[in-house]
Parts: sequence; C-alpha cells; structure tokens
Amino acid sequence: QVQLVESGGGLVQTGGSLRVSCVASGRTGSIYSTAWFRQKSGQEREFVAAISWSDGGVFHAASVRGRFTISGENDKRTAYLQMNNVKTEDTAVYYCAARGGGQPSRRPSEYNYWGQGTQVTVSS
Repeated sequence: QVQLVESGGGLVQTGGSLRVSCVASGRTGSIYSTAWFRQKSGQEREFVAAISWSDGGVFHAASVRGRFTISGENDKRTAYLQMNNVKTEDTAVYYCAARGGGQPSRRPSEYNYWGQGTQVTVSS
C-alpha cells in the first residue's frame, strides 16, 4: 500500500506564488507516476500536472502551463507543484495521486492512490 500526504496549501493573493508538496510512504517503489489534480467547488476533479518517475517526463494542463511546474525527488517519490502567478480561478482543493504502472494519465480513474487534499485559495 501507498499513503500520500499533501501539504503547503493556504491563502495567496492574485499574482503570488505557492508550493504544495506530496509526500509518499509505504511501498513507494511501486509508484511509476504521480499527478496533481484539483477540484473546484461544484465541479469535477481536473488534471493539473504529472511526473513520470521512470524517465522524468512532466506534463501540464494547458490552463496552468507556463505558471505551474511539477517536480520531485525520485528516490522518495515526493512530488511538488510550484504555482506562480496564481489566479482566482486556481482556487480549489489540490490532490496528489499515484499510479503503479504505465505512463502518467490525465484521467483520475487510472490512479490507485490519493491524498486527502489541500485547500488553495487565491484572493483578488
């Protein structure tokens, strides 16, 4: 089993920066990719970014490309999401997710493990 714990969320002003972290524990060697999703109030969970631990490949949703950057520590399978130039529409609960095989996916259903989420609120 794998456990994921997010941290680093909070309140930030428009145009500011924030970094959220996802620490993995348990059978971390079984994790092949980690992703960040977000869920805005009343909406479905949406893909934000993902990282492949096998080749270091990173992927970002068009809505955050150029502003958000996913990175991580391969040996620990710890993932980070650096958020710059945030906008009010980035307000959401941010979740990290991990899957045990295959390349990163944009579909939440393909991830085996989920964290509890961390709230990010952007004020105008």
